[in-house]
Amino acid sequence: MSGNLPWPKRELKIGDVSKLACLPVKTIRFYCDQKLIQPVGRSESKYRIFDECVIEELALIKTLKVMDFGLVDIKSILESRRSGFCTCSYLKGTIKSKINSVDEKIKELQQVQGQLLSLIGNWRNCGGIKANPEASSVFVEPYTKASPEELLV
Repeated sequence: MSGNLPWPKRELKIGDVSKLACLPVKTIRFYCDQKLIQPVGRSESKYRIFDECVIEELALIKTLKVMDFGLVDIKSILESRRSGFCTCSYLKGTIKSKINSVDEKIKELQQVQGQLLSLIGNWRNCGGIKANPEASSVFVEPYTKASPEELLV
């Protein structure tokens, strides 16, 4: 028997984990290779064997990936979680850093949105007639007036 449980922990092959976690086997192998999750051993046939705890860890990985955390951060979060020590300050710092990253992405996307709105606002319908190749294009004109520094923003 294992731990305080009245029954032994169930050992799961990678295919079982795949079904329970709703992830492809290939993804689970990748997470193993990246050291995000670890099998508890191998079967006689050399299949990876996992305990049931891996399902919860895979759920956390999926949640963190949806939140756009990178594998390095996910690995650190999992290691902190497994350590058994409170790492609140580290985790809060990681989350605050992610919030700052999201704020930056929002600003960048708002700039892109502004450029797209400007483009559509300056749109000139051609009426289905092929444009004169010498005439300025709605796509090029705003950028030919900009300095190289403005284009890199």
